[in-house]
Amino acid sequence: MAIVFVQEFDVPAGDRSTANYDEIARRLGADADPPAGLIVHTAGFAGDTFRIMDVWESEAAWNTFRDQRLTPVLKEVMGDNAEGGPPMREYTYELHDVITP
Repeated sequence: MAIVFVQEFDVPAGDRSTANYDEIARRLGADADPPAGLIVHTAGFAGDTFRIMDVWESEAAWNTFRDQRLTPVLKEVMGDNAEGGPPMREYTYELHDVITP
């Protein structure tokens, strides 16, 4: 069953910096080497929230990507004392329907 994975980061009003996100994306190289099971990845601002939303073929595909590719890169880029920190909100849910043209 396909799932959505969402992370939301509250940001100071007017802050549109994406430096951490951009560096993580560069190191992941998902454009050139898409993760198995990823249907779509999105990231952008909604007011004072930076939201990352992915659709995955299954929770297992998401977990594999998170554990094998994302977490090591996050540790490299963010370290223990980096600005940004963990998302304020993070959740997944199963999808009833997915249409991919």
